[in-house]
Amino acid sequence: MIKREIRFDCRPRGEDGVLVIVPHIDGASLTELIDRFEIAAGMQPAGDAYGGLIPEFFRFGSMEDHFHGRSTGAIGPKTPVLGCECGEWGCWPLMTRISVTDDHVTWDAFEQPHRKTRDYSGFGPLRFDRRRYDEALAVLVTAISSNAG
Repeated sequence: MIKREIRFDCRPRGEDGVLVIVPHIDGASLTELIDRFEIAAGMQPAGDAYGGLIPEFFRFGSMEDHFHGRSTGAIGPKTPVLGCECGEWGCWPLMTRISVTDDHVTWDAFEQPHRKTRDYSGFGPLRFDRRRYDEALAVLVTAISSNAG
């Protein structure tokens, strides 16, 4: 299985300035990657439906816990990695199972919980080197801290 590169883009959104987190996999935003997958699979609706996560709008807990799959009081055992383009993760989330070992972090079993019949088996799994994944999370935590207050 190919090990992917990840970074977590964290930027203020538009006029309200709330921070939005969008994972980037091998240089492409996860929103782009999932849009391409859903459009190619003929899913409707598809395209421009997802946005980043906005920690200010939901108590995700620490980003380390969240992106290690440990913080969720979300929908079942999976973790939201994207929310709706409107800013509310529960409206149109992309959920995944996050598995962590000493050496790897794996995102698999993707789903759109509001469309249970959708088949995401061709999307992922995404496997990351644990050390590099944790380094990307540390950059995210620093970015959030420097924008707080």
